[in-house]
Amino acid sequence: MNDDNEIVGRSWGDPPAFAGLFDRYATTIHRYAARRAGTAVADDVVAETFLVAFERRRAYDLAVPNARPWLFGIASNLLGRHARQEARQWRAYARHPRTESGDDHEERTVARLDAEAARADLARLLAELDPADRDVLLLYAWAELPYDEIATAVGIPVGTVRSKLHRLRRRLRQQLDLPLDELTEENSHG
Repeated sequence: MNDDNEIVGRSWGDPPAFAGLFDRYATTIHRYAARRAGTAVADDVVAETFLVAFERRRAYDLAVPNARPWLFGIASNLLGRHARQEARQWRAYARHPRTESGDDHEERTVARLDAEAARADLARLLAELDPADRDVLLLYAWAELPYDEIATAVGIPVGTVRSKLHRLRRRLRQQLDLPLDELTEENSHG
């Protein structure tokens, strides 16, 4: 399997070779963008991400074998254009939590209501975050990027990623009234 930098370099003389990056990352970027801004926006973001990447492929540092952070950085910048819309979506989510109708057992109903309340609280908190902080948190939680790739994607030092995530976890834990071990566990991509 070719490293991403080989695909990018080959695409300089053979543009169709760039499709290898699309095949490798489009689904992952789409999933991330859809969670951030909805499927319709995600379709556009994926298309725009690979168009921008293709247009800028000669500026890609061929010494870097993994293009995933570069692509997620482009996608995050494009999603930034949708930041106001995204914040409005989170606020609406918080105001109108989804509930299911039907005759559930009391225990399931209580559990579902608790989960919906937590979901609404989380949506409200995400809407209140600075867009740059929201990018870092969601690249970590939803795209499952490791710290170094988040740093590359958003253009900040790895130490800043670590401190932002630590601060965000603490804030979410406090505001959602979660047990101490929630949101503080390092996962396998940290």
